[in-house]
Amino acid sequence: MQLELRGVRKTFQGRGGEVLALGKLDLVIPDGEFVCIIGPSGCGKSTLLNILAGLSAPSEGEAYAGGQPICGPDPSRVMIFQDAALFPWLNVQANVEFGLKMQGCAKAERRERARHLLAMVHLEQFARAWVHELSGGMKQRVALARALAIDPAVLLLDEPFGALDAITRDLLHNELQMIWMQTGKTVVFITHNVREAVVLGDRVVVMSPRPGRIVAQHIITLPRPRQIEDVATTQFTRRILEDLQLKEALP
Repeated sequence: MQLELRGVRKTFQGRGGEVLALGKLDLVIPDGEFVCIIGPSGCGKSTLLNILAGLSAPSEGEAYAGGQPICGPDPSRVMIFQDAALFPWLNVQANVEFGLKMQGCAKAERRERARHLLAMVHLEQFARAWVHELSGGMKQRVALARALAIDPAVLLLDEPFGALDAITRDLLHNELQMIWMQTGKTVVFITHNVREAVVLGDRVVVMSPRPGRIVAQHIITLPRPRQIEDVATTQFTRRILEDLQLKEALP
C-alpha cells in the first residue's frame, strides 16, 4: 500500500502558545518499500507516524493510504510502539490471536495463523507462556506477530527496539529483514539509531530539528540481509551523520 503526505503541517497548542511540530512535508512511500525516518529528538518523527496511522490529523495538508485520504485508524495500517503493549492476562498465543478474534475469525483458523507467526518469530515454544515470563526482545517479537496476524498492508514502527540491548537488537534486525522480504509489506520505521536505519531501510529519510522538515534522503543499495558491523553499512552511516551534523559520533 502506497503512503503519501502532501503539504502536511502539524501544530499543537502549548502553554506558551502554538508549537509548530512539523513544517511543510511532502513524502511518497511506494507500496512494499521499507523506509526509515531519523532525526533529532523532538523533530516530529512520531507525529509523522501518528498521522500515517490515522491517530492524528494534519493541521494543514493531506495524508493518503492506497490513494484514499487517511481519516482515522484502519486495520490495514498497524502501529508497533517501543513498549510492546501486550495484554498481561493473556498468554503469548492468545495475544497473537487477539486481533483475529476481534475480526470474528474462526477459532481453528486463528490458532493455525498464530502458530505460523510464532514460528516465524522463533517463539513457537513459548505459545503458552505469560507476558511477564518474557524478555524485552521476546515481547517485541510477540507484538510483531500480533501485528502481522491481521495481515495489514502497512507496518508503522515507532522505535520498537530502542530499549533493547545491542545483541537482542541485532537479532531482531535480522528477523525483521527476513519477515519483510517474505511479506513485502510497506514499512515505516522510526529510529534514533543511524546504523539501525541503514541496516533496515531501502531508504533513510532525514529530518531537521523542530519544526520537522525533510532535509535529505538516502537510497540504501546494500544487499540483504545486512549486518550492523559491515564496512559498507558504516560508509552509509557516515554520510547520514553528516546530514545530522553528528560526525563525532563515529570514530
